Amino acid sequence: MGDRSPIKIALAQINPLLGDCSANAELIYQAAKDAHGQGASLLLSPELSLTGYPPEDLLLRPAFIADTQTVLDHLCQRLAVFEGLAVVVGHPSQDPVGLHNTATVLEDGKVIARYYKQVLPNNEVFDEKRYFVSGNTSCVFSHHGLKLGLLLCEDIWHAEPAANARANGAELLLVMNASPYHLEKDNTRLAVLKERTQDTGLAVVYLNMVGGQDELVFDGGSCALNSKGELVMAMPQFKEALTVLSIQDGQPLHGEITPPLALEAQVYSALVMGTRDYVRKNRFPGVIIGLSGGVDSALVLAIAVDALGADHVRAVMMPSPYTAEISWIDACELAKNLGVQYDEIPISQPVDAIEGVLQEQFANRTPDATEENIQARVRGTLLMALSNKTGRLVLTTGNKSEMAVGYCTLYGDMAGGFAVIKDIAKTLVYKLCHYRNQIQSVIPERILTRAPSAELRPNQTDQDSLPPYEVLDAILMRYMEQNQSSAEIIAAGFQSAAVFTVTHLIQLNEYKRRQGPPGVRVSLKAFGKDRRLPITNAYRG
Repeated sequence: MGDRSPIKIALAQINPLLGDCSANAELIYQAAKDAHGQGASLLLSPELSLTGYPPEDLLLRPAFIADTQTVLDHLCQRLAVFEGLAVVVGHPSQDPVGLHNTATVLEDGKVIARYYKQVLPNNEVFDEKRYFVSGNTSCVFSHHGLKLGLLLCEDIWHAEPAANARANGAELLLVMNASPYHLEKDNTRLAVLKERTQDTGLAVVYLNMVGGQDELVFDGGSCALNSKGELVMAMPQFKEALTVLSIQDGQPLHGEITPPLALEAQVYSALVMGTRDYVRKNRFPGVIIGLSGGVDSALVLAIAVDALGADHVRAVMMPSPYTAEISWIDACELAKNLGVQYDEIPISQPVDAIEGVLQEQFANRTPDATEENIQARVRGTLLMALSNKTGRLVLTTGNKSEMAVGYCTLYGDMAGGFAVIKDIAKTLVYKLCHYRNQIQSVIPERILTRAPSAELRPNQTDQDSLPPYEVLDAILMRYMEQNQSSAEIIAAGFQSAAVFTVTHLIQLNEYKRRQGPPGVRVSLKAFGKDRRLPITNAYRG
């Protein structure tokens, strides 16, 4: 064992565009060119690197599978120019058994090994059993005298696939991943990888995708652990990168270890990447944001500027008679600090016009939330008109706490194409604002200290209608992410009135959330793919 020469394995932490197989093949080709130039003999690309992840129902289209295979065949021939370099590509493939989530090893214009993913996840945001059939055999191939075992993403979270690879002679595990980010995901992954090294006595090289895909964000953070479970290399989070790792007798040698980002930095980076990729991959020329002078729109504006640049961001303040002067001042200062186009469009005239049209219909009825919602819907209409005229995407500004309890207006402040902070609880919104101000002080301090308000009626605050956000968010965490019952939450010390109010509002407003735009997922239970509840539902536990 000890007399073998070291080999170099390159890890391509790339950001594919889902469905653009030719462009993704070019990313892999350029990574191969770089890796070959640095003396690597093997290049790893992420899970389904040729298509992007997750392709969802594109996988049900025979033409898509055929086109993918055509691109793979062409890529195989192109890669032959890099003599002595093996490249592992992730892609779907069809055989008589069915469609597989596949990793194929290409070298010198030939397929030298192929692996079918064994464990298909069907939880959280994953739905692979809808599309793929499981493989049932290991893939261990020889490379410069070293036996390499291939695994795909979910495989490493279970003991059996790694154990089988070890039993079939593997001396090093290579894991290709499309593993989306959520809070504390990096720590969870590391713990799983350490467990596999303990189970098998083998080192692990772990490559993860990077980039945004609709609600999902892939955070990269690729790494290598030796057989003792020690971290010996770590790549940056939320950045495309290529790293060449030296391997001696099945053990990765020490390389650069990029420290993990702090929690707020992780979340903020995820929101920036998710917003940037959604806007750019869908070819929008820029974005429009309705400013209120409040903390939520302030955070969204900062994220948009960091994602796209100030030239691609337009802020619109739409004051009503209930808009406080300080909101006006703070919104203007924020826009100036961030260097974006800033416009003011008062809404009093169109609101008065709508209320005038409805005067007869509303006769003898007391003003209520209806009039408040008219204001919100006028603002939504104006923003969507600007979007139609300019082609720019409207970013909504509602947070997870508001979305959970329905403290938002359907076709009003929910109107837009992408909900940047829909999975960010209000208490975390404030933390992210403080984090952004530590980088550069752009959000006026008063926005962070004054009581939050929708400003749809005189002297309104959010706490007129809701429990304090610290209480609300804590109940949301227990009820939604931990699936605790109302009785369990009350038993944990929360006031029954607050618990029943919050849980009732969550149950009541599923219909609103179902109609909301997609947004970046950062939690284990985001609205959408993670949490799928019937709208028509009488259960109230």
